Amino acid sequence: MKDFRKLKVWAKAHLLALAVYKVTRDFPTDERFALVSQMRRCAVSVPSNLAEGCGRDSDKDFARFVHIAAGSVSELEYQVLLAHELGYLHEIGFQQLQDQVNEVKRMLNSLAQRLLQES
Repeated sequence: MKDFRKLKVWAKAHLLALAVYKVTRDFPTDERFALVSQMRRCAVSVPSNLAEGCGRDSDKDFARFVHIAAGSVSELEYQVLLAHELGYLHEIGFQQLQDQVNEVKRMLNSLAQRLLQES
């Protein structure tokens, strides 16, 4: 069993989740149960799946949860783009979130490859 708090990718994903919560506070109230909810669930799903995967017995099981996290961050990537194009995210906030999303995606891909090579 691994400690998820020691994973750099978990720390980055946690910061991404915090950033999503922060920026979505300013979205229109009619988006609270729509786009805001979706973005927050996706953002929380990434570090949550990493934490759950760390509790698994094998690298192969952990890799499965890393892939689930990668799917969630890809979904979030689209939602950030949609929020930007709807005018809910200004250029600076959009670019910052995109940069964070891309960094987490790269890190998850690297981790998944390493885990599959080790198993």
